[in-house]
Amino acid sequence: MEQTPENNMALVSAVLFLESTPVDESYLAKVTGLDPDDVELALNQLCTQMSLANLGFEPIKSGGGWVLAPKVEIWEELKDSYSSKGHTRLSKAAMETLSIIAYSQPITRAEVESIRGVSADNMIRFLLSKNLIKEAGKKDTPGKPTLYATTDEFLAYFKLNSLDDLPKLEETDLKRFEKHEDEEG
Repeated sequence: MEQTPENNMALVSAVLFLESTPVDESYLAKVTGLDPDDVELALNQLCTQMSLANLGFEPIKSGGGWVLAPKVEIWEELKDSYSSKGHTRLSKAAMETLSIIAYSQPITRAEVESIRGVSADNMIRFLLSKNLIKEAGKKDTPGKPTLYATTDEFLAYFKLNSLDDLPKLEETDLKRFEKHEDEEG
């Protein structure tokens, strides 16, 4: 296939269609044989054209890479039917535990429990099994408790590109999530 901007865009879009998980620009360059600059140009053109087209999906940056996903307004209409596809819905307790970890990471189980006010053992095991969190080392305190942090799966699950895309917390919530710092000795 001749390398033209249109053909490069078609090639990149085909790879995004075939991949079920987010892929980064270097992967796209490797698979397509395009230069990284050509991949970037193709992605920009693809984003522009698909946002103008009356299609139900678009390329988005999520989980550290690019993926074809439903447009936000379309997803709002379909999420009740499709959100459980590929992953389980999270209970209120799981969401609460996951939020604490996301906003306070790296954090220990005891620190999560201090903020939540209840045991977090089962929720942490559940979130680990779903690969939404991971062990991120040991805290340099007596007993060397395990630290937990979110994963790329977490980013993909919530359609975030990075942790910077998390909703901003209000001042009172920020203080709540910082509580573990004062209590851990």
